[in-house]
Amino acid sequence: MTAIWPAVAGFAGTLWASRAGQGRARFEAWQKRQLDRWLARDLPRVAFYADAPRRLHDLPVIDKAMVMARFQDFNRGGITAEQGWQAFAGPGRIGAVSIGASTGTSGNRMLYAVTPEEQARWVGTMLAKTVPGFLWQPERVAVILPQASALYDSAGRTRRLKLQFFDLGQGVESWADRLAAFAPTCVIAPPRVLRRLAELPLPLSPRRLYSGAETLDPIDRAVIEARFSLPLGQIYMATEGLFAVTCPQGRLHLAEDSVHFEFLPVGDGLVTPLITGFRRRFQIMARYRMNDLLRLSPHACPCGSPLRVVEEVVGRMDDSFTFDRADGTAVLVTPDVLRNAVLDAARDITDFRIWREARDGLVLILPPEVPAPSAQAARAALQAQTARRGLAVTVSLRRAPLGFDPGRKLRRVENRWPAGGGQPALPSASNSLP
Repeated sequence: MTAIWPAVAGFAGTLWASRAGQGRARFEAWQKRQLDRWLARDLPRVAFYADAPRRLHDLPVIDKAMVMARFQDFNRGGITAEQGWQAFAGPGRIGAVSIGASTGTSGNRMLYAVTPEEQARWVGTMLAKTVPGFLWQPERVAVILPQASALYDSAGRTRRLKLQFFDLGQGVESWADRLAAFAPTCVIAPPRVLRRLAELPLPLSPRRLYSGAETLDPIDRAVIEARFSLPLGQIYMATEGLFAVTCPQGRLHLAEDSVHFEFLPVGDGLVTPLITGFRRRFQIMARYRMNDLLRLSPHACPCGSPLRVVEEVVGRMDDSFTFDRADGTAVLVTPDVLRNAVLDAARDITDFRIWREARDGLVLILPPEVPAPSAQAARAALQAQTARRGLAVTVSLRRAPLGFDPGRKLRRVENRWPAGGGQPALPSASNSLP
């Protein structure tokens, strides 16, 4: 593995920082020291923060649009977005810096730039959180994603760890035999892909399974865990960084050993995070507003880790719907409410879509094979959920095959209303720099 020592430091540092038994107060003191050092040393090295205050809460809240509009001001190399896209379409590098991009689920793609040292440290961190025992028990890790990432390039070059990337864009059937021949001990893939693998007659017997890159729905979890006789873990990750990984007790822990989180309440016990990656030194992002909805757990984990627990990654803010009551008040309806209404109404529904296509209209799409009583029960449940909130929303039923699409992330609840999308306003947490 190239840059072995940063990888070792990432592996050991992650295990040490999140070790069981130290207590939350002691961890927070450690995190504050790391964050303060980063704010003093690394923050001012990019143009956007050159004259910024060195206290986190005095910094402006930023988002994807701002970062992409001024990409050169957020990285130490002064790399422009145009240069980044050119590199991404070509060699994937500018000098020693690796350039990658998000898949663009929301319609706007995000660039990232990482150095070899950061890349190696990230690999070490991932190993510590997903396969910490690989030093004693060799692992073969299959990573199945829509596009390759520079972050994985150097991960499979040790005697104790073999990693293979499988391109989801090529379709599962094109590499299914190669996956079986690799005989992975660990599989990391979007939940729709894991479910597809569970439904195919492949001789796979992994020791670990992790879903990532999409929201994990209960109907997919049940099928996957039943097929493989394993608990399904989660990796909550985006272009902006690694945010949470499931522990051996099955709880999803925030990656607070490398990311500082602030949380903005959005109602119904949900929050949306602001993230500050205090391990990133080349491309700097502080108080970056994510587009995700989380439900945090109030309880510590039995594993003893001091890292906070996420009860559920509910979905995306732009797939939440804001409807207006007759009196003009706005009501936020989140994806989990709609998903649970369908699943609780009819247990024989194993796939569905809920689209908003009008100001006051939802469409429930079900496969043709779903029995009519179940379909009507699910439609009625959605109608009741909106009526319970005082909303005059019409729910219509549509029948259509819901096939596996390897080229598109699965979003069972999706906002397709063109008139502004009905996207809820995000909570205010504003500061600004000129």
